[in-house]
Amino acid sequence: DNNMRRRFQASTYNKSTRVTNFMCTMPLHLDPGWNQVQFDLADFTRRAYSTGYVETLRITIHANCRLRRVFFTERPCCEEE
Repeated sequence: DNNMRRRFQASTYNKSTRVTNFMCTMPLHLDPGWNQVQFDLADFTRRAYSTGYVETLRITIHANCRLRRVFFTERPCCEEE
C-alpha cells in the first residue's frame, strides 16, 4: 500500500521482534536437522504495518543456509505437498 517498500528479516541472531518504518526483524528458531519454514507475508504486513501485502520484489538467502526449495503460494502447504 502507498507504494512503500519494506523489508522483513528473520534470523536466528535476533532475540526479539523489532518494527521500524521500513524494516521488521524477527527471531527465527530452528531445530536440529531439516526444518519447514513458512512465512505468511500478508499476515506479517498487516500485523507490522497495518497495510495490505502487494508483492515481493526480492528475496535474499545467505550462503550459510542450505535449502531444499523456495516458492510462493496463495495458501499454506502441508508437508505432503
